[in-house]
Amino acid sequence: MSKRKPKSKKFKIILTVVLCLILIPILTVGGYFAYVMIAYSRLPDNLALEPHGTAALSEVHTEQTYTIVTQNLGFGAYVQDYTFFMDGGKESWARSRSSVRQCINDGCKETLLFDPDFVFFQEVDFDSTRSYHIDESKLIMNHFENYAYTAAVNYHSPFLMYPLTKPHGASNSEILTLSRYEITSGLRRSLPISTGFSKFLDLDRCYSKSRITVAEGKELVLYNVHLSAYGGSNKIRTGQMTMLFNDMKAEYEAGNYCVCGGDFNHDFTGTSTQDLNGGEGKASYGWAQPFPASLLPDCITRCTSYSDLTLQPTCRNCDVPYKEGNFTIIVDGFLVTANVTCVSVSNHYTAFTYSDHCPVVMQFQLH
Repeated sequence: MSKRKPKSKKFKIILTVVLCLILIPILTVGGYFAYVMIAYSRLPDNLALEPHGTAALSEVHTEQTYTIVTQNLGFGAYVQDYTFFMDGGKESWARSRSSVRQCINDGCKETLLFDPDFVFFQEVDFDSTRSYHIDESKLIMNHFENYAYTAAVNYHSPFLMYPLTKPHGASNSEILTLSRYEITSGLRRSLPISTGFSKFLDLDRCYSKSRITVAEGKELVLYNVHLSAYGGSNKIRTGQMTMLFNDMKAEYEAGNYCVCGGDFNHDFTGTSTQDLNGGEGKASYGWAQPFPASLLPDCITRCTSYSDLTLQPTCRNCDVPYKEGNFTIIVDGFLVTANVTCVSVSNHYTAFTYSDHCPVVMQFQLH
């Protein structure tokens, strides 16, 4: 009996070690997934947005021409050779703090070239791992004195451990609406998103409404949007578009003027995927679905009559470093209600030097 005890003890030690090696990873992974699920939350719908900043002017007028720009800033990460892991690339963070600041500043300078009355920015980070916790809204407002603005959070994820070599981390991001004219009120509307596991890959999608007084009566309502790409489905896409269009239609029927712009994450013209890529459908990029024009009410128009008579891209897929000839698409643009005239619209090609998106510029009149 005395000779068997050491073997039994040794066996127990080996068994304990083996069990620990098995259980520790299981408990770690399980604990992490529990943390992500518990930490997940959505912001409430119909959340009031407090206007900030000081506008230079108080009210807009009918029969005058105004300029608006929409630009997705890509959280300050997307220099030309940047690739993103969720697009099939490799990187999960911006290159450096200085690179984030440079990209955001370059985006602002490019936007200011058009002397805009109104600006829609998307993917504006704050306190995010991927952008080194830089408050990008603060950087932006350093360039836009005498503008009022509203900010609506549309991304607030817990710490994501993927990719394992450099985890994406915790993220907070917002859409930012700027105006030279006083914003009287703002509202954040929560869009429908997936209720399955893919909701952890999607943003807390929303659009914002910012109201500006029209001197002749009623209001100009500015809609800033960033619709689903990752984690989206035909049902979710249709639900988001229908909600947005119905909201705009209701404002129009109340006599208000509506301008909607941003990143629609759809082929905005319906054919730019083919037109910009040599007729190739690029079916591998499943997020690039045609804009559902059939869902548009009669009172809403998609602004695609480009003034320079050329078709310029507004977005690249970031699976590989950018060079001319890579896959590009038009996903950014503007919608207007029937009481708003699109005087001109153009996609301004920047060769994707500071973002994976290019700005879209529109001039419009209320009538």
